Order: sequence, then C-alpha cells, then structure tokens
Amino acid sequence: MIIHLKPGSKQIEQMAQELEAIVIKDPDKTILVNSSSCKEIPPKFDEMVDAFFVFDSDIQLAHFKYTSAKRSIHIGQNQIGGHSGNTLMIAGPCSVESLEQIEQTASLLNELKLNCLRAGSFKPRTSPYSFQGMGEDGLKILREVCDKNHFSLFSEVRDSTHVNAVIEYADVIQIGAKSMYSHGILHACAKTQKPVLLKRGFGTSLQEFVQAAEFILSGGNMNVILCERGIRTFETKTRFTLDLCGVAYLKEYTNLPIILDPSHAIGYAYGVPDLTRACFAMGVDGLLIEVHPNPKVAKSDASQQLSHNEFRNLYESLKPLASALNRNLI
Repeated sequence: MIIHLKPGSKQIEQMAQELEAIVIKDPDKTILVNSSSCKEIPPKFDEMVDAFFVFDSDIQLAHFKYTSAKRSIHIGQNQIGGHSGNTLMIAGPCSVESLEQIEQTASLLNELKLNCLRAGSFKPRTSPYSFQGMGEDGLKILREVCDKNHFSLFSEVRDSTHVNAVIEYADVIQIGAKSMYSHGILHACAKTQKPVLLKRGFGTSLQEFVQAAEFILSGGNMNVILCERGIRTFETKTRFTLDLCGVAYLKEYTNLPIILDPSHAIGYAYGVPDLTRACFAMGVDGLLIEVHPNPKVAKSDASQQLSHNEFRNLYESLKPLASALNRNLI
C-alpha cells in the first residue's frame, strides 16, 4: 500500500512504525509505503491520510495504477520518458581500455551529434582470467573525455566495494544483470538522485525485476530506468533471448522508462542492427549499443561489438523508422 499524508501531519513515525512502512520525503508530500498485503489503514490514522493506493503485489511505486504517466528523467541535456517522444542512443565500448580508444569513440559520437557514452571500468566477468576492467583509472579517463565533449556517462557498478566511485564519476549508474540482486548496490543507488539504469538478470522474472527497482524507488530515488538485455532460455545459437514480450508488459503496467540492450541479447555483431530496429519499433526510451574502434582486439565482448562504420550504418537506418513512428532519435 502507498499512503499520501496530508501536509502538516503529525505522528508520522508512529504511523510508519505501526504499519511497518518506509517513509519517503517528497518535495510536495510525505509518502508511506508498506507491503502490498496491507489493504486497510487503521481508523485512528484517517485524519492524516490524503490518498492511498492498494496493490496486488509489491510492484507499487513503479506500477501504472499509482501513476499512469511515464516518469520523466533528465540525463544531461536530454530527457526521456514523460511525453518527450525521445529515444536515447547510448553507444560505446563494453569496457574502457585506453584514453585513445575513448577519444576515438567520442569522435564518432560527435560526428553523429550524439552525446551519451557507455563504457565499463569494473567488469563482472564469468571467468577470473578475463579482463576485469581498469577500475577507477578507467572512470577518470571516461570522466575526462565526457567533460571535454559535454557527454553524459553511463558506467556499470560491479559490486558494493566501488559503488560510490561509480556514483561519483558517472552521470547514469548502470546496475548489470549479474548485480541486480545486490542489496548493497540497490541501497547505495537509492541514496543518490542520479539516474539508475537497472538491467534485468538473465534468470529473473518480470516481478523480480521490477521489485528490484522498488528498492531504489522506495529509498527515495525516483530516477530509475529499466533495461531489458535478454534472458537465458533453451536456445544455444544466440547468447540470450531478448524478451520483447516482457518489454510490452513493462510498457503496459509500469511507469518507468525502458531501454533495450540488443548487443548483450544476441551476443553477435551480425544480428545487432536488425534487433536494434525491432527494439526501436516498440517505441522504447533508449537503446544501448556496444561499439568499438576495432572489435577484433576488444578485451571484452569482442563478438558483439559493432565497428564504427557498422554503427554509422545502423544509426542512419533508424532515421526513417523514427520519422514513421514519430519518435525523436537523440
């Protein structure tokens, strides 16, 4: 249940304690949120209540029944969600490898008049013998290039040991599929007002996915973006299976902006352009594409990263779709 309290209400802490509710201080109002199993408010608190919302599950703050309008989120000079009609193009390498590599990526983005750069410095790899990222040195490179070019930086946090460093350097904190259940990361991201891009775990149900977002929302950070990046199925010919049915559900039943990551879904560069166009056709709020100056020598996810020329061609192919769908490709 979500409860909006009247201005000037007293005994807030008492009410929160009795209902076992979380208190959220909004600029305009005080909100209490407790389990969806709570369906009624004790009569003694009636005078404090301005409005209340009852739900069937613990998807509450993110539910369209709470607010049917999609949340609007500002990322640097860009806005997604709300009534913007914008689809944000976010591009860059899987991981930062050198200053030269990121400067080459910046040149590509400037050429196409894009301003959102993605790259990881802390890499959650499946093998301990793989490249683990450049750590904070990589974040410093990314921040330097983004500041110089007026870009917004999307970068991933791997675990709670360095979450504060990513929050400091990045404009959008990315929580990867392998970290979606990390409560240390979720709680740290709830304490900032920076946008958080939450990726769906590859064995995670939609219920579990959105409830992970609820940890951030209920902590006071309403700037949460959902990212579908593929789930693990019986299929072995692709890396994962992009759940566009799930995206349709999220669009219908949640109020959060949605970004799709076709690069991680298919895992092979040959399929990224077609999959990206299919994603764009759903009218989503953003696309996350892995791009490398020379994918053959990439230190992580080499098989799925587009070359700069491949990305140029993909970007140009989206423009007619944007016109037909009345979307702004930014």
